[in-house]
This record gives sequence, C-alpha cells and structure tokens, in this order.
Amino acid sequence: MENSTVVTEFILAGITDDPQLQIPLFLVFTLIYLLTLVGNLGVITLILLDSRLHTPMYVFLSHLSLMDFGYSTAVTPKVMAGFLVGDKAISYNACATQLFCFVGFLVVETFLLASMAYDRHAAVCKPLHYSNIMTARVCAWMVMGCYAFGFLEASMHTWNTFSLPFCRSNVVDHFFCDVTPVLALSCSDSSRSEMVFFILAGFNIIFTIMVILVSYLFIFVTILRVRSSEGHQKGFSTCASHLTSISIFYGAGAFMYLQPGSRHSMSTDKMASVFYAIVIPMVNPLIYSLRNKEVKRDLKMAVGKAKSSIRHIF
Repeated sequence: MENSTVVTEFILAGITDDPQLQIPLFLVFTLIYLLTLVGNLGVITLILLDSRLHTPMYVFLSHLSLMDFGYSTAVTPKVMAGFLVGDKAISYNACATQLFCFVGFLVVETFLLASMAYDRHAAVCKPLHYSNIMTARVCAWMVMGCYAFGFLEASMHTWNTFSLPFCRSNVVDHFFCDVTPVLALSCSDSSRSEMVFFILAGFNIIFTIMVILVSYLFIFVTILRVRSSEGHQKGFSTCASHLTSISIFYGAGAFMYLQPGSRHSMSTDKMASVFYAIVIPMVNPLIYSLRNKEVKRDLKMAVGKAKSSIRHIF
C-alpha cells in the first residue's frame, strides 16, 4: 500500500542551491521585480489619467500590464524570499493559490494578445468603420471574456491538480507551483489530469495563435495593397509593438514546450520559466512605451511634472 500521509506543505526546489549565488540572484530578481512594478503600474496610471488614451488599444494594453504585474507578483516575491532567507516551504493552500493566480493571469494574457490582434486588424483593414466595430461596449465584452476564460481555466487546472492525493515526496522540482511539477508528486495515476492539462493548454494556444495569424494575414495583405512607402511604414508601425510582444511571449513558450525529448530537462524548464514568468512582465512595458508616441508623450510630461515638483520642494 502507498503511504497515505497527507501533504500539508510543499518545498520548492528553487532555481539553484549554490550558496554563493543566493545574494547576487536576490539582488537581480529584486531589480527585475521593481522594474516590473514601476513599468506596468506606470503604464496603467498613464492610461487612466489621460482621456486621450481611453481607446480600445490602450484599454487592452492597460489590462495586459495588469496581467504582467499579476503573474509576476504571484511568483517573484516567493523566489526572492527563497534567495534571501532560504524560505522554500509553501503551504498546500498557498501552493494552490499560486498556481491558480499564475495560470489565470497567464491565460488571460494570451486571450488579450489575441484581442489586440483583432483590434489592430479592425484599425488597419477597416479604418473608416473602426469606431463602429470596436465600440466601448464591444471592447468591454472582449475584456470580460478574456477574464472569464482565463480564470475559469485556472479553476479547472487548480481543481484538476489538487484533487489528486499527494503521498510521495513533497519537494516540487521548480521555483514555483506549476501544474506539471505538482502533478509529478501525486501518488495516484495522473495521466488523466495530464491529458486534461494538455487539452486545455492546446486549445488556448491553437485558438489564440489562429486569431493572431488570421488577423495579421489580413493586415499584411491590406498594407501591401497600399502603394506609398509612407502608408507601408504607418501600417507596420501601428502593429510593431504588438508584434514584438507576441514574438517574445510565444517564442519563449515554443522554446519551453517544443523542445525535442532528448534535449528536454527540468533545468531548461526552469530557465525558460524565469524568462516567461519574470523577465517578460518587465520587458512588455518597455516595448509598448519605447515604440508608442502617445505613451512616450505622457511619460515625458509625467517626468517633467515630477522634476518641477522636486525643484519647488528643494
């Protein structure tokens, strides 16, 4: 018979056990997390304060920044605590909550990226009808749909994972509670749960990539029909930030999940997850602010006001 001891907490294996790397990695991850907070909350604040940015594209962008902030916060602080004080224990309920939040925010982001692709398709391919296609009501329904799908799927993954009994090792071979490393600890047959995970994840990836590919296919066809080079440049610049963000997001996912079996390892998964869960949320605000005139304009105004306030104080 299997040992029926009930697991009440898990131990996260972390990224590395090398004691000489703990403080340097803590400093690096702290810097990344601070940049993530400032960048994403800054984008959200700029969009909220400027009524000129209350358009569908920036509504989607503000929610994308909220998701980046959310799933980075679900993972990074616990990783930082592990580096600083060696606290790698996480309770059963906290592990389930971390998995739910990470999966929920991540899935919402995939649907938001697909929604942004459709928005860019409407803006480039049907500019005269754009305001009638992407109304405030349509935009709100699309955002709510992204959240509904995301957190419904997160609930399914969480229940699918934690409904299994855990009576083997309680050491999660990862630096946070992700689905596959936690499923590996179950003392019952987890093949059904793994199948459910891959079906749901596969549906998300295929559906969102299809929406993105079809939208950009029509966008490129429309841009190529424009004869002037200025029209080409304007069309591509409209989509540049979104295309860059999609390439990084799905590129990291492809690197993580589409490796040949002979080259696949948990250490590789961890490094890919660091990029996926911690680095990408920091990079996205930079992509959208550096390549966006309106965001750069508001950012310069905010910096100017801050400098003026400091001068008055001192």
